[in-house]
Amino acid sequence: MKNAILLLSIFFFFACKNEVNKDFTTLFEKSNGTETPIYKDVISYYKDLAEVHTSVSLFSFGQTDSGNPLHLVVYNAEGIFNVDEIKQSSKNKILINNGIHPGESDGIDASMLFIRDIVQNDSLKKKYKNTIICIIPVYNIGGALNRNSHTRANQNGPLEYGFRGNARNFDLNRDFIKQDTKNAAAFAAIFHAVNPDVFIDNHVSNGADYQYAITHLFTQHNKLGGNLGAFLEDEMRPSIEKSLKNKKIEITPYVNVWGTKPDNGFSQFFDSPRYSTGYTTLFNTLGLMVETHMLKPYKIRVEQTYELLFSALDFLTEKGTKIAELRKNALAEVLEKEYYPIAFSVDKKVASELQFMGYEGAMIDSKVTNGKRMFYDKQQPFTKAVKYYNNFIATDSVKIPKAYILEQGWHTVIDRLKANEIEFTLLEKDTSFQVEVNHIKDFKTRTYPYEGHYLHYNSTVSSSVKQRQFKKGDLYIKTNQSGVRYLLETLEATATDSFFNWNFFDTILQQKEGYSGYVFEEVAARLLEENPTLKQEFDAKLASDTYFAENPRIQLDFIYKKSAHYEKAHLLLPIFKVNK
Repeated sequence: MKNAILLLSIFFFFACKNEVNKDFTTLFEKSNGTETPIYKDVISYYKDLAEVHTSVSLFSFGQTDSGNPLHLVVYNAEGIFNVDEIKQSSKNKILINNGIHPGESDGIDASMLFIRDIVQNDSLKKKYKNTIICIIPVYNIGGALNRNSHTRANQNGPLEYGFRGNARNFDLNRDFIKQDTKNAAAFAAIFHAVNPDVFIDNHVSNGADYQYAITHLFTQHNKLGGNLGAFLEDEMRPSIEKSLKNKKIEITPYVNVWGTKPDNGFSQFFDSPRYSTGYTTLFNTLGLMVETHMLKPYKIRVEQTYELLFSALDFLTEKGTKIAELRKNALAEVLEKEYYPIAFSVDKKVASELQFMGYEGAMIDSKVTNGKRMFYDKQQPFTKAVKYYNNFIATDSVKIPKAYILEQGWHTVIDRLKANEIEFTLLEKDTSFQVEVNHIKDFKTRTYPYEGHYLHYNSTVSSSVKQRQFKKGDLYIKTNQSGVRYLLETLEATATDSFFNWNFFDTILQQKEGYSGYVFEEVAARLLEENPTLKQEFDAKLASDTYFAENPRIQLDFIYKKSAHYEKAHLLLPIFKVNK
């Protein structure tokens, strides 16, 4: 017994000694708010924190393009030993993402202080005992490893920082839907493992100058929609703004202004699903992007990000039960409607009013070029009423089908459905369904590459209803599931960030079979002779369409595309809708 007591005493002695010897003062603090740590030191910090405090765990998910795994720090009062425990828990859950653009390192430092101060304060541990806090320390690891002091030309600190592009030079805040990177796949695994009630993504802004050191970019409330969207706009946003004001921190909506003065008014940024908060919205998570101001001192930016994290956490702690109920009911709200909005525009008829704290600005002669430049005079601050257009109206919508059928050969799409935990079954045998068939009718394509793609836009489809035979192994995807919004935003070709618009189906745009004109002339003549209806349609187009009448090749192609020789796969989307 004496030996057992001795061993126990030694254990506690070394445990206490281990804690005493661990210094959790951050580089940010040691440098008086001028420096941010390198990637390996960030991870070492959290490893040490997890060793000392049982309430902190450190997990890794998959791989990123840099070859390093993506880490997740988890705080739970009782500890977390298995990732599955997070999703199964009925506690409030918040997910904080940092370093998506590693030059914007404010959130990296703020989160280190944030989690440390909670675990070292008994009253805070008690206050947040019903909340699980999850933090991605550095999302863009490749960019964090590409460290420099020059690429953030407009930014006031820190002394060194990472680069915006990841290890393959992708901007990760455009990759949440298309998932070209391993980073995005690992993020999806984390996001669905946590299923957060609130998601925060920490950034630093470019753009106009003004008095604020911090701005917010809540996900667009009309797009979030329903009672959850109203709650975000009417309760969450005002509450967090008030909380910060009580801390003597002024905050305003993200100043969505480039090359003009904010006092002329501005609109809310619209976060489509390619962006982090647009993506998390698809799963009914309340999203908030933090944008500190590039020109303000780094120390102030980090400190205000830190305070915002606490304000958001306090709101979740207070309203967690209501948020859980709203999220639970959000699926039913979507499905009870016949149509789902997929395109929005700013409502210029309705504006909110901000008491905006800016600087007087004017266009003055450039000292460098022979043109003009915008100049903000910090000696002339103002507070004035400014119009803020934060209401959007739906400009297009689609009818919500009972299910989608996706042909099995489209592996890249199937991989993304799996990564986002979309439920589907495989047809057990060849089966015939009556389906809505969509052909691409028209689209435009960007002439300059954008994040590794030539993005389509203004896409339209032509639809018809047909009985169609599907093969064993094709995917049958019911829309009555938690991922319904993800399905509608990706599988509907006309949606802004659809898989079609991101070039996943570009092979359907090219004909694989053709004809030689001199041979098909004889076939075309016979087709017109044997088909009076086709002849009538052809003659009518000759008479009404001047361009058509002047182009024999287009005339021949018209007849070809009306014949059985024209391939059925051309412009045919491999996604079919079951409406009954």
